[in-house]
Amino acid sequence: MNGILLVDKPAGCTSHDVVQRVRKAIQQRSVGHAGTLDPLATGVLVVAIGEGTKLVPYLQSEDKRYEVTIALGAETDSLDADGTVTERAEVPLLDRERVYETLAQFVGRHSQEAPKLSAIKVGGIPLHRRARRGEDVQAPIREVVLLEASVEGVGPDELRLKIHCGKGFYVRSLARDLARALGTVGHVTRLRRTASGSFDLSQALDGGSITEEAVADHLIPVSEACGALTRVDLLETGVEHARHGRRIATQDISGGAWREAATHQPLALFGPDGEVVALGRRQDDGVCVVRGFVRNT
Repeated sequence: MNGILLVDKPAGCTSHDVVQRVRKAIQQRSVGHAGTLDPLATGVLVVAIGEGTKLVPYLQSEDKRYEVTIALGAETDSLDADGTVTERAEVPLLDRERVYETLAQFVGRHSQEAPKLSAIKVGGIPLHRRARRGEDVQAPIREVVLLEASVEGVGPDELRLKIHCGKGFYVRSLARDLARALGTVGHVTRLRRTASGSFDLSQALDGGSITEEAVADHLIPVSEACGALTRVDLLETGVEHARHGRRIATQDISGGAWREAATHQPLALFGPDGEVVALGRRQDDGVCVVRGFVRNT
């Protein structure tokens, strides 16, 4: 099998657990995922199979959408309900307007401290492993972007939000930072990813129903999965060059919309038959091949 499988990950398992279930169901080792979900989280997990694994670096860079519930009054070491409470604080009387105004301060590009219990590697070792063996962990501070955020509900000790964020954004960190900005502490109790890039829950396979037949029924072909990338239509001469990893000149390309792409932007190179041939990038007045696909993917 080759393509992309969207799985509605259940709570209580890791993203790697889902990958293992897919591997077992289809008896195939070449399976990976794009965009890790914490064990507590549910929702869209993008699983790549066979030739689809070549898309992982691009798919995991896509923006994400979440629904999140934040408990106020207690902060945990993991910043979610799976952790141990490390701090408690009184919860002030809150209304939707105050929460929205405070949340709005985080919309846009800003610096965010990652959770100490996270998969980010320092010196080649994940932070969560360092922290759990007693090391004094200094979580990195990174530039992230929160594209949109809305307040869906405000209770005496709970908030419900919808957020749309960019790559590398930690919802658990937002829960911590928003709670502190509201004059208390907090942690995530429920997190559901509703979309990853152009993929949403409507296309997802129930994570508890992963069988070979179900995977085959839900598999998105590589050519379709490339729809999120800028498309470049090659002439037959361009296909020949792409198959051999050679640079493709403008005379071997049909149309010129790809010229507007940034040099770092991934391009999906298609042949006249509609088959995706390779991934590439714009280079001067042509296109260079980054990764090639086997035929009929």
